[in-house]
Amino acid sequence: MTHVCTSRRRFLQATSLGATAVAIGPFSSLASLTPVRGADTPRRMRVAAIFTELRHRSHAYNILMNFMGRCMFRGQWQDLGMEVVSFYADQFPANDMTREVSQRFRVPLYSTIDEALCVGGKELKCDAVLLIGEHGDYPDNKLGQRMYPRKQFFDQVVRTMRRSERYVPVFNDKHLSYRWDWAKEMYDQARELKIPLMAGSSVPLAERRPMWEMPNDARVESAVSVHGGGMEVYDFHAFEVLQSFLEFRKGGETGIRSVRLVSGDAFTTATKQKDWPAELYAAAQQAEEQATTERQQRPIASTGKPHPDHGDHALFIDYVDGLRATVVKHGSSSNRWNFACRLAGEEQQRATALINGPWGNFNLFSALSHAIATFFKSGRSPYPVERTLIASGLLEAAMRSHQAGGKVIDTPELQFAYPTADFANMRETGASWKVITAATPQPTTFAPHQ
Repeated sequence: MTHVCTSRRRFLQATSLGATAVAIGPFSSLASLTPVRGADTPRRMRVAAIFTELRHRSHAYNILMNFMGRCMFRGQWQDLGMEVVSFYADQFPANDMTREVSQRFRVPLYSTIDEALCVGGKELKCDAVLLIGEHGDYPDNKLGQRMYPRKQFFDQVVRTMRRSERYVPVFNDKHLSYRWDWAKEMYDQARELKIPLMAGSSVPLAERRPMWEMPNDARVESAVSVHGGGMEVYDFHAFEVLQSFLEFRKGGETGIRSVRLVSGDAFTTATKQKDWPAELYAAAQQAEEQATTERQQRPIASTGKPHPDHGDHALFIDYVDGLRATVVKHGSSSNRWNFACRLAGEEQQRATALINGPWGNFNLFSALSHAIATFFKSGRSPYPVERTLIASGLLEAAMRSHQAGGKVIDTPELQFAYPTADFANMRETGASWKVITAATPQPTTFAPHQ
């Protein structure tokens, strides 16, 4: 099989950089278009960007577009106060942007994570780390999970911090690892070494339409989160959406007792038998239909190695406190993020659609980037990293259920409680869609707003 990505060694040899490259080649003429900050400019946080690949619409692209320019949040272009000082790229696909962006923005590209964190020196010389281990040509394991090297990246980051005896905030994009034991090890290491750690999905930061907050001490009888993407890869986002509401129920989060994933004929049977509240599912879909928003079609671009489409499916999640919630994948829409629940004592179900903006999921990374920058400055995650820890374990268990034909998987390892935090000020309000509209041309190159 021919791979679109070259190995790091072959790429560096092809560009005559060798194994200890610091910067890539001479600066291109485009570098003159990049502002150079004066000596009197206030010090900005120095950020090392560690990623799998940088291409159009990869997660590295989506986040770095905000970190290396201005970020649109709540209708205002904001300077996040960050300075990206180094790159490490694990792969270089045919449509790679890493080399050109490195040249134009004068950000050195290093051949190891340690060099990137030390900016070519011997000790840690960054104030924070972006760890973006999503996208790229990586194999799937026997459960059908893409084996992204987030744990391997994190281990190398920790190794450099230990040697330097200095620990700085780390943002880990999406879930911690496809393996529960590795995810828990990452979490435990961060706690042991007092490394500020943030992780998770961008979708809970979307605009809620209609705007709705879980009431204080609400008793939730049942809940549904609906998405339109792939198994596991989008189930993750839909589960974090679910948790971003349910964490605020009476008693807080208590942990997960078991999970079951059904697809194919089993999904059809579960639908007919109404194994989840049909009225909640209908309310969630109605919220999407009523939340009219005009979106552009996504610009044509390679999305990298595709994930298989397993069709409609559902995850039945039983919590320690007796609550049952359901994540449902319906149809094929990357813009579908809906939530509905029934509260004790209320006849009418509550429902909302999470709106990702006129450019689709790309817009979600503006609020996420703003939240990451807030975390880097404060050293405190705006929402609990335990949400993503429990999501990491839930996904592995759900995929084991899928492999076993829809068997219920007990999850004693996920039976832990955690406190939540009000993150409403990190969420998009919709004001940005008065500035960026469906008529606004989408970026097709790496062109941060200056």
